[in-house]
Amino acid sequence: MSTSDHSAAPASFSVSVADVELEPEDLDPDQIVSGEPVVTGKVLWESPDGSQVRGIWQITPGVVTDTEANELFVVVSGRATVEVEGGETLEVGPGSACVLREGDKTTWTVHETLRKAYHISY
Repeated sequence: MSTSDHSAAPASFSVSVADVELEPEDLDPDQIVSGEPVVTGKVLWESPDGSQVRGIWQITPGVVTDTEANELFVVVSGRATVEVEGGETLEVGPGSACVLREGDKTTWTVHETLRKAYHISY
């Protein structure tokens, strides 16, 4: 049984990840290896101190690099290959749950527009 005070927390909610309207996000041109990928997203919740963020993110086909945050995500649609420098190559698609470590340097090859629900901790 929890004795936490939930008075400051937002109400619990659910969304249809596939139907959430996403907003354009900036993609640093230096991150683009090939193609013309477009990134969109929507933050659904952020902790008051900014240390945790939950949302939905989407990227169209292409190849991009990134330095990751501490993240758990679940792919809702699309497919990608995520190469982790010095580590595994991850094949992700609908239903895949993936954990990325803060500081991982990755190369994302997006084969089909990929949409994911995520939780990031900073």
